[in-house]
Amino acid sequence: AFCILISFGTPAVLIGIASLGFVAIYPFAKRFTWWPQVFLGLAFNWGALLGWVAHSGRLDWPAVLLYLAGIAWTLFYDTIYAHQDTEDDALIGVKSTARLFGQSSPQWLRAFAVLATGLMAVAIYLALPDATAPQRVVAQLGTAGFAAHLLWQMRQLDIDNVPLLLHLFRANREAGLIPVLFFAVTVML
Repeated sequence: AFCILISFGTPAVLIGIASLGFVAIYPFAKRFTWWPQVFLGLAFNWGALLGWVAHSGRLDWPAVLLYLAGIAWTLFYDTIYAHQDTEDDALIGVKSTARLFGQSSPQWLRAFAVLATGLMAVAIYLALPDATAPQRVVAQLGTAGFAAHLLWQMRQLDIDNVPLLLHLFRANREAGLIPVLFFAVTVML
């Protein structure tokens, strides 16, 4: 990864190095905050910033909004994942959004899903100022598909059903793939 990073321009290299702080903090976040999923989101979604800067040489609003959308999505899927471990986490004294939200998790997850989808939609809108109408429609269909997948997960959700929680967590591979496929088609139009 370092070899790839240094092949980019200086702004991208600096952005890449800046991510190391979040990468270093995340493994310890459960010890000092109820929101370790935020630190996971900050670390995991850094590629939205890095990719944009590597391509354009500068940081712009579409990348920042996509980064924030990714953080909201991480809060969504990792809270689902964390519900599998709430009893063990309580026994060993580590924190998570699943423990913090408890039975109100579905309301929080809905809010994170809406936030992720809304931020993604605005990021796409801003990233395509010169796009044709069909390109804009196809790109936003990716956002709609992403939102539909998160809605499907919410309809299935049972925070006390561990096998289902793992299934829903893993389903986020497809949730992320949906907009990527539509973005690829957008580029080809």
